[in-house]
Amino acid sequence: MARKRPVIDLDTYSALDAYCIALNEYYKSLRKAGFSESHAFWILGDRESFPDWIIPGLPNRIDNIPYEDDDEDYMKKIVILSDLQVPFEDVHVTQNIARFLQKFKPDQTVTIGDEIDFQTISKWSEGTPQAYEQTLGSDRDRCVDLLWELGVTDCIRSNHTDRLYNIIMKKIPSFLSLPELRFEKFMKFDELGITFHKNPMNIAPGWIAVHGDHTPIKNLGGLSALEAARRHGKNVISGHTHRAGRSAFTEASGGRLGRVLHGVEVGNLMDFKQAGYTKGSANWQMAFAIMYVHGSNVQVDLINIEKNGTFIVQGKVYGRPR
Repeated sequence: MARKRPVIDLDTYSALDAYCIALNEYYKSLRKAGFSESHAFWILGDRESFPDWIIPGLPNRIDNIPYEDDDEDYMKKIVILSDLQVPFEDVHVTQNIARFLQKFKPDQTVTIGDEIDFQTISKWSEGTPQAYEQTLGSDRDRCVDLLWELGVTDCIRSNHTDRLYNIIMKKIPSFLSLPELRFEKFMKFDELGITFHKNPMNIAPGWIAVHGDHTPIKNLGGLSALEAARRHGKNVISGHTHRAGRSAFTEASGGRLGRVLHGVEVGNLMDFKQAGYTKGSANWQMAFAIMYVHGSNVQVDLINIEKNGTFIVQGKVYGRPR
């Protein structure tokens, strides 16, 4: 009965296995060529006597599909957060995100507006007890600390952050000349190393980031951002609506596809229970986004946050449940 030929176990195949197979095959070839047993062993003892190409490599278990080497073309990671509304942020969720970001190590972390609520200087607080609350300084410091914990690198102007300028312009316009009362200075962005974008931020090839308050609010998440994308002629990622969603629009004519525009809204990170003006009912979703940029290719993942404060990124659950 013929002896069964041994089969290589691909999962345990090692460099040592490759070397031993090479020695065996070389010995058999030497004997076949007419070398005596002693001469064959002598040649095998001289490692420099045979070429490296006779050593078999690991069998290829995947198709030879061309791909771009990630070592040569770096995959940039950008995290986008929206509508913290400090001091009304969801503390549990923001702490979960901060811990996640320490592990994820994005290249940029962008807050897309409404980092601070500025509720005491809002036009809605005029003539109410809220306007007399002495919390502006503590709210600012709380927001600065949170931006530091989140490792924020970029912030974008928004309707809530405009409130500082608006109240000064309305009540004491001469104070506009004070540099310490400019929003980015007041929020200590220079100390935090944060870049403040007063205009749409060119966040990735073909993509801009805006807060979203200059576009009519649609009834479903993603549609407001898509409206902004069609106006700008670029893909748009935005906040403001407190909704999480995405949509797309394809231009086509004569059987030929043209431009595809994408709109992404990244939800909010506010504690819904503290949004009293909603009367307890609102079409809001808690979320954030991760943008992957590889050359001119851009992929945006919308990360939905569960009610217990956890979320899933790349198949792994992050965060401590409430």
